[in-house]
Amino acid sequence: MPLMKKLLRVGTRGSKLALAQTNWVVNQIRTRYPEVQIEKVIIKTKGDKILDVPLAKIGGKGLFVKEIEEALLRKEIDFAVHSMKDVPSELPEGLGIVAIPEREDPRDVFVGRELKSFSELPEGAKVGTSSLRRQAQLKRLRPDLEILPLRGNVDTRLRKLSEGQYEAIILAEAGLKRLGLDVEREPLSPEIMLPAVGQGVLAIEAREEDVETREILASLHHPKTALCAQAERAFLKRLQGGCQVPLAAHATLTDGLLVIEGFIADTEGRRFYRERLEGSPEEGEALGIKLAEILLERGGQEILAELLA
Repeated sequence: MPLMKKLLRVGTRGSKLALAQTNWVVNQIRTRYPEVQIEKVIIKTKGDKILDVPLAKIGGKGLFVKEIEEALLRKEIDFAVHSMKDVPSELPEGLGIVAIPEREDPRDVFVGRELKSFSELPEGAKVGTSSLRRQAQLKRLRPDLEILPLRGNVDTRLRKLSEGQYEAIILAEAGLKRLGLDVEREPLSPEIMLPAVGQGVLAIEAREEDVETREILASLHHPKTALCAQAERAFLKRLQGGCQVPLAAHATLTDGLLVIEGFIADTEGRRFYRERLEGSPEEGEALGIKLAEILLERGGQEILAELLA
């Protein structure tokens, strides 16, 4: 099919990280289709406007994508670049994730003000994170730690650390890499800190009817990353979880098998249910659902009922 479109408008949030991710996608498209002009449209989302409240307390899904998806449906933009972990498990009718590029490092990292390693944290140390997923895992490992809320972009979080508000903070390695920040950090293995669903993955969203745009974006698709993301998102959808529930799932392809690990916990990490499954990569979605159901049976259903009440 010959390409007719000469101009594409991409919707993005205005944070440094969102722009870095969008610029990467734009450069990939320009390399493949130099004749296509791309215009960035910056859109402010609800999550960008409320910076002084932990996301879990704001509630709702799609805090960082809803306004962008509305612009897509109004045809004000042709496609959008999201962090996959911000994308709800169900999309508005007429929209689809049309390309998933290769995953960046999905791990969380420990960044200390003076300390070099998570194991060096003294008793009662103040650690910054507003993620219930990170909080539950930290509390499970170290119940003595004082977990304090931490919102804002990566620069803001690093500034608050340097000011002495925390002795350490937990960030996503993918964000630091995409921003090109040379910050001393310790990567945390998934055994210690299981990553968020879709962490390190970009989701490129467009209208399902827009065949030309979808064809252009398809060149960025990485099938192996997509298989892992599909399994993780099936887990999330079955649990109907968002930022109000401490949960995680992380899938990898190893020796021809898809391996997925997941957990659900209470906010203090006292009730903590974790499981691992493996199977054929083509069964990723079913594996994600099965993993969620195992965790629900083991005690996750009670936790969900309490947190979502």
